[in-house]
Amino acid sequence: QVLLVESGGGLVQAGGSMRLSCAASGFSFRDYPMGWFRQRPGKEREFVAAINYSGGVTYYADSVKGRSTISRDNAKNTLYLQMNSLKAEDTADYYCAARTRSYSGYYFSQSTDYDYWGQGTQVTVSS
Repeated sequence: QVLLVESGGGLVQAGGSMRLSCAASGFSFRDYPMGWFRQRPGKEREFVAAINYSGGVTYYADSVKGRSTISRDNAKNTLYLQMNSLKAEDTADYYCAARTRSYSGYYFSQSTDYDYWGQGTQVTVSS
């Protein structure tokens, strides 16, 4: 079955950097758009970044644009999120997601646009 497993979360200092990974299996990873979302307690899941099937087109939320990079290695079935200049407000559970339904366009920014989700990885930014 489809499985997405995030890793790389933990405690980081404000101003520091982190790199999250999402290992995918059970579907043709290389053929589908992927996304990163985050969620804080009592808040709706928030879009962070999206990437098309090949990795050639990316899109970012305004809150992370300029200090984040979403990428993928289709040969390794792995999605990445690099974030720099971390802020306290970046503290959240981070989730990767896959869009496997048919689509047009390059990316999706709504939670309902995605079909499969990982369990999440906790990121805590201390300040």
